[in-house]
Amino acid sequence: MLHTPRRRLRALLMAAASAGLVAATLPEPTALGIGDRLFPQLGNPGYDVVAYDIALTYTGSNTKPLDAVTKIDALTHERLDRVNLDFSHGTVRSVEVNGSPAEFASAGEDLVVEPSTPLAAGSHLQITVTHTSDPRGPKTAGGWVRTGDGLVMANQADAAHRVFPCNDHPSDKAYFTFRVTTPDNLTAVANGQQVARSRNGTSASWVYRTGHPMASELAQVAIGRSAVVERQGPHGVPIRDVVPVADKARLEPWLKKTPGHLRWMEEKVGAYPFETYGLLVADADTGFELETQTLSLFERSLFTDAAYPEWYVDSVMVHELAHHWFGNSVSPRTWSDLWLNEGHATWYQALYAEEKAKQPLVERMRQAYRLSDGWRAAGGPPAAPQAPAPGQKLGLFRPVVYDGSALVLYALRQTIGEAAFARLEREWVTRYRDATASTKEFTQLASRVAGRDLSGFFDDWLYEKKTPAMPGHPDWRSVAPKPAPPAEKLA
Repeated sequence: MLHTPRRRLRALLMAAASAGLVAATLPEPTALGIGDRLFPQLGNPGYDVVAYDIALTYTGSNTKPLDAVTKIDALTHERLDRVNLDFSHGTVRSVEVNGSPAEFASAGEDLVVEPSTPLAAGSHLQITVTHTSDPRGPKTAGGWVRTGDGLVMANQADAAHRVFPCNDHPSDKAYFTFRVTTPDNLTAVANGQQVARSRNGTSASWVYRTGHPMASELAQVAIGRSAVVERQGPHGVPIRDVVPVADKARLEPWLKKTPGHLRWMEEKVGAYPFETYGLLVADADTGFELETQTLSLFERSLFTDAAYPEWYVDSVMVHELAHHWFGNSVSPRTWSDLWLNEGHATWYQALYAEEKAKQPLVERMRQAYRLSDGWRAAGGPPAAPQAPAPGQKLGLFRPVVYDGSALVLYALRQTIGEAAFARLEREWVTRYRDATASTKEFTQLASRVAGRDLSGFFDDWLYEKKTPAMPGHPDWRSVAPKPAPPAEKLA
């Protein structure tokens, strides 16, 4: 729960009332958003974040709140009497705006900050929030994930603001610095590269900094009894894997595959876009793997459960790596553009499995086509997905945005040819590197690369309720979804 200092605010209101100025006071704080179709309350208008500096102090218990200080450097692009931040799961102790104390209040999942004087458009804005960051809460809510020996983050799609105050929408990417203090028997890692490390008595501190802008949903801080395994990738790219100490030797056969995965992806789409990469293997059952920037999060069981074939684990590793081009470097402008992230990562996952393990891509696409109408009926078409149910935000990650969206890319390659498709992929990740991009920009680029108008193709494949005919495969059929059985009437 957010703590709101009301005493000074009440005194100001009483003084204003006695002076006959109540009408001039600001209205009650309200939650705002930038109007994303799927998450309308995410993000905040009026400013763009340039950088975050987040300090976290972990005492050794993953059931107790961490002390934290979040500093936000931003630029305003309109006059602001108040600044809204997304933050919903911690206690706010104080807020400063440009070095001066500021009033603050909670409204929905927003922290509403009122500076002592309004902020002019085009001005620099620095907000410092002293708060706690609480790892307790429903497992499915996201944010902090408790592991067997500490914590990791899983913020997709809308849970970074459960960890730190932020502008929690991928359209506002920023640079990040993390300063993490822990007991000296633990290790802390975060996105980017380590720039400092020190010890003070029984505590240890680390500083990590990103070399490229990042969406808040991709932030990662991991704390635990971890081993950090380092090696080099193609062109000297530093690879840093973070694994439970007890599993270091057992996981090494998987970790040493990453340089080969990097080389394979670079052959397909060009140079790796970040300063480092690695796997973060967590002793936790999350039900998913996650492309947190420069340090992808994996469940330990993916590598230790003998039920998973080697080719499948390999392809999942490539899926999360592919996201670093598609989703991390080129981030979605809105959450309706998610198909560009997951469709591409699934495409390269399937292509890798075909080339390296003889798992035919065409058979996977045939099966996806067979199920596609059912996926569209259940979750909407790829570029216009249905909003997830309240409290079920992970429900956005349905089959239609994975294989259903990879199917769109297969149809596109069938339509424009392999050579044009390969040019499109490389130009896409080059043109929009470190930026955000939309479905419209992808479809326009595809038309330019193909040398013809593809708007009709994309309208049908991305927005229609029924799956179009597959170019080159007139015999493919999509099975109509079965209607739900009628509800039993009560007497």
